[in-house]
Amino acid sequence: MTIRIYRGKDCLLHDMGAEHPECPDRIHAINDQLLSSGLEMSCEHVDAQMIEKEAIYQVHDKAYVNEIFSQAPDEGIVWLDDETAMMNKTLSAARYAAGAAVQAVDWVMEGADRQAFCLVRPPGHHAEKDKAMGFCFFNNIALATAHALNQHQLERVAVIDFDVHHGNGTQHIFEGESRVLMCSSFEHPLYPFTGTQPSADNIVAAPLEAGATGKAFREAANTWFTRLHAFKPELIVISAGFDAHAEDPMAHLRFNEDDYKWVSHQLRQLADTYCQGRIVSSLEGGYDLSALGRSVVAHLKGLGGDAIETGSA
Repeated sequence: MTIRIYRGKDCLLHDMGAEHPECPDRIHAINDQLLSSGLEMSCEHVDAQMIEKEAIYQVHDKAYVNEIFSQAPDEGIVWLDDETAMMNKTLSAARYAAGAAVQAVDWVMEGADRQAFCLVRPPGHHAEKDKAMGFCFFNNIALATAHALNQHQLERVAVIDFDVHHGNGTQHIFEGESRVLMCSSFEHPLYPFTGTQPSADNIVAAPLEAGATGKAFREAANTWFTRLHAFKPELIVISAGFDAHAEDPMAHLRFNEDDYKWVSHQLRQLADTYCQGRIVSSLEGGYDLSALGRSVVAHLKGLGGDAIETGSA
């Protein structure tokens, strides 16, 4: 298995405080599990470049982008809401995270049987067109999707979001866009308390109640695949959040590593059928450090074509 992992130079330096769950240790925990699992050696590793300011306008309002750039502090912390803050490395980290997702699209589109994982932070799927929220500043997966549509002239991009929190920003950016099919699962009710009402024909939502297990997730996710097979995507992009894990403190779902491996393997099979194996995945949530690292390893193994040994695969 060879998966290309994209990293951002300052993604480890963005720090919203010692008690904040979206912390640099998340990347350290993933790195530790990549090393102990042996995937560190079997994956390619690439340093991303920062996205250009003008490219961010593809999915975010110009006034909002300019405001984020102007608010970036040289020292101290600027809080944009109760849980989302900027310090002196935040803007560059956010630009590296978005740049990684865009550059991963370029790479997978250059050949067949290519899968990329963006090991970056801050996450992005809560970022609205004109607002930072939920630890997110720029919507990494939305920018990757827009880049695929606009620069690579794709006609069908599938967006998959299995973070425990609804990807409100991504949905609002693409609802009604016929070239995008967005499929998501999330706990409801839970922050940001959106996503359960049908908003457009290209949005497929599978909300889950607190306490739902991986079995319920698999049953709900299977509703995606009927639509995905009819859609026949030319590229699959994934908002890969791992905070639905049973050990995660931020929510109340009961997934385990096999569930992440299962859905990743299913998506790899779909990609092999319709888009020459091309997948771009980017890290979103996941806040129990051990569970996060183990789940990312399972995700990468599934994307690489490994099926789980037991259960549905």
